[in-house]
Amino acid sequence: MQIDQLIQTVALAAIPVLFAITLHEAAHGYVARHFGDMTAYQAGRISLNPLHHIDLFGTVLLPLLTLWMGGILFGWAKPVPVNFAMLRNPKKDMLWVAIAGPASNLVMALGWAFFYKIGVTFPESYFAEPLLGMAMWGIKINVVLMVLNLLPLPPLDGGRVAISMLPQRQAFQLAKVEPYGMFILIFLAITPILGLLLSPPIELVYKSLSLLFGI
Repeated sequence: MQIDQLIQTVALAAIPVLFAITLHEAAHGYVARHFGDMTAYQAGRISLNPLHHIDLFGTVLLPLLTLWMGGILFGWAKPVPVNFAMLRNPKKDMLWVAIAGPASNLVMALGWAFFYKIGVTFPESYFAEPLLGMAMWGIKINVVLMVLNLLPLPPLDGGRVAISMLPQRQAFQLAKVEPYGMFILIFLAITPILGLLLSPPIELVYKSLSLLFGI
């Protein structure tokens, strides 16, 4: 991607990215507090302020690098601290805390699809072109984050969901992968493997949104 194209892309994608990561992480904190864990609340991480969730490498540098290289947009925010032992029913409630992040991305993808529909419906409006560009990135970013985070690999949300749903013995074995999970994910990201894993479900969600909104 050329520098001028990268600058234009960042201008359109910045707001959707900030919303995507901020609401994703805040959702974890809100649901954790609902089920009894006050860790994120006490740390000031239940916040809609993006500055509380931005990780310099994962939120800024890595997404820019993947955009420049033309691959799947990839990155992360600072994870909201959750003490699962403080949940009223740790193994059961872990599922709801984990799924809250991807669920927030699904809601945002639906919202951006609605805005895209508005831009398509009123193409002559002066705000149609930037709205369409921003909405396209909003859909893309939130769908990718949702699908990525649902991979059953701790510490991703999908790994937490799997641990919550598996029998105790299998859940314990999967939980032992967590210290190595991020290294595995980075390895997958720098190879074609992650794209091959994510592309089919991402395309399925895109088609579903297209059918739902007629876009």
